[in-house]
Amino acid sequence: MILVADSGSSQSDWMLALPDGQRLAFTTKGLNPFFVNEKDIAKIIQNVPEILPYADRVSEVYFFGSGCTSPDRREMVSNALSQLFNHAFISVETDLLGAAYAACGDRKGYIATLGTGSDVSFFDGQDVLPTRQGIGYVLGDEGSGVWFGKQLVTKYLYGTMPADLSEKFRARYRINKEIVIKNVYQRASPNAYLASFAIFMGENIHHPFIDELLKNGFKEFIATNIRLFPDYRDYVCHFVGSIAFHFIEQLREVCDQYEVKVGKTLRRPIAELFDYIIQRERNYEIQL
Repeated sequence: MILVADSGSSQSDWMLALPDGQRLAFTTKGLNPFFVNEKDIAKIIQNVPEILPYADRVSEVYFFGSGCTSPDRREMVSNALSQLFNHAFISVETDLLGAAYAACGDRKGYIATLGTGSDVSFFDGQDVLPTRQGIGYVLGDEGSGVWFGKQLVTKYLYGTMPADLSEKFRARYRINKEIVIKNVYQRASPNAYLASFAIFMGENIHHPFIDELLKNGFKEFIATNIRLFPDYRDYVCHFVGSIAFHFIEQLREVCDQYEVKVGKTLRRPIAELFDYIIQRERNYEIQL
């Protein structure tokens, strides 16, 4: 039985291939190893009722996650998974590679994630190539849920948000400076906390302030990420993540301005990623 996971900082999507050919889908909280340690990752997985009846029969686990960018972080996740799936082969890779498999298949192209965080890389048909991007929510993550959340919160606290929108924001969240500081600097997963405010943009999508904020965020992302690749006009760029999916109208408009060829837009790539992994493993078995 093959288990595939696509994990962001806010949520992890899982899909298991059952013996009868059906698929079992379930979700857990995000398992970014920068914010969740090995013990907590193992605890989260071991408390998922959907997977427990099949744990001993899982033979392969393919985990693609944000934060899995270095050998030590990947080892941390692998060790946590092996505590439940102790008979399985376990592979841990970046969420960007998973997104590339889901959107590109085996074709070359750019793959950009715009969810809680943001990143971009070129996929050569086999692997994602190393880049300067992906430096995290403190230094980067332009155009992501975290980036937009920071913009909304700071403009609200500074009093520079339009009055009508500020009143809606106040009624929606009931926050003040002390609450924000505590959640950002003293509690776990500050990136997920900041990204949670991005929902407000969807609720007020037609407000000129929100429309301009979105376009400015996407311009910043393209300027600091995509346009740094000299040949970005030569390939399609696929987008993965909730921010790209929900605000595709503004994203497409900005991409058109900068001659970025928009390909697929996937909110959550787990279904496409699962299909790719299953087909790849079947082809490998046939070759054997």
